[in-house]
Amino acid sequence: MSTKVSIILLAIAMFAITFAVNIQTPLYSQYASMSNVGTTAVTLAFAAYVLGLMPTLLFLGGLSDRVGRRLPISIALFLTIVATFLLILYPGWGSLFISRLLLGIGTGLATTSGTAYMTELMGEAKADKAALLVTSMTSLGFGSGALATSISLKFQGTTFTPYSYEAFIAFAPVLAIITLMMSKAYTRKNVSMLRLPTFPAGTWIYGIAIAIAWSTTGMIIGVIPLELERLALSDWTGMTVFLAVFVGFLSQPLARCLSNESSLRIGFILTFLGFVVIVIGVNYVSPSLILIGTALTSASSYGFIYLAALFLFSSKDPHNRARSVAGMFIYAYVGFSLPVIGSGVIADLFGNEKALEIFLLFQIIAIICSLITWRIFAKIRKLH
Repeated sequence: MSTKVSIILLAIAMFAITFAVNIQTPLYSQYASMSNVGTTAVTLAFAAYVLGLMPTLLFLGGLSDRVGRRLPISIALFLTIVATFLLILYPGWGSLFISRLLLGIGTGLATTSGTAYMTELMGEAKADKAALLVTSMTSLGFGSGALATSISLKFQGTTFTPYSYEAFIAFAPVLAIITLMMSKAYTRKNVSMLRLPTFPAGTWIYGIAIAIAWSTTGMIIGVIPLELERLALSDWTGMTVFLAVFVGFLSQPLARCLSNESSLRIGFILTFLGFVVIVIGVNYVSPSLILIGTALTSASSYGFIYLAALFLFSSKDPHNRARSVAGMFIYAYVGFSLPVIGSGVIADLFGNEKALEIFLLFQIIAIICSLITWRIFAKIRKLH
């Protein structure tokens, strides 16, 4: 297979894998209702994605170096097929939990091999373009899955087998087989499978920032769909999840023009402001405000803060770049999961609106404390 065709197939594969990750989001409330569980259970199933992803990143980080790039990507596709097919056969909370777990493992396998493989196919001289292509396809994928299901439900009505599921199940197996035929552009290495993360000095504020930003995204993807269902606004779930990721990607060119510190400050403001607008939108049952707030938080989560953190973590320790980036994702995915689970517990006790308001309060406190501590440490460094 030619290199050019392999590049196209790899881009499509990365899109397909991430497309499956949020494809089930518009049906969260239906799965919960069928299994007679509350918001806590839904957020636990949502966080199962991280439970599958993090061990894969840590303990199988060197897999693609040892077995090659193509096999992990093909396995990732098959895992997404199983995860989606499981929800078709046995719709409910238990299947959702297992599905999210499998999707996390699949994304972990694709993450550790996709960018490296794309760089090898395009050449080191085009490493930036390779990373941009992978980022573009995964950003589209993460948002498009939920959007496709929402559109399907709009035409079909309530169903556990939306057209988006069926189309993915029909297309993905063919892609999984074809990816094994892609061009070989790497040399296998005898390296350790274990890739423990590192946390370079001076990166803590960026780690905290991305944890706060991604916790906000986690709330939008994990809790807001349940609230939209309660408000009879479930038709907007897909667009909400799509904007939660894609606007950040659109913001990246602007973020590249700014210093890391400027991006960090702008990101904090957008994270706070965006979620305030979302809470107001929920209180006034306004889908427009919810979408605007989501777009603002996305510009931070996947734009300003994301790029600033990624650059700093990867540049502080060039000899351990992969492990440093893994350290950044530890911060990110802890934020993406734990606060969402906590909010689920609060939602079951006091309601979704109260959970959103309490999360906003803690978000504001976390941002203020982080900025004050950052400023104090900066003054101490100047004195020494």
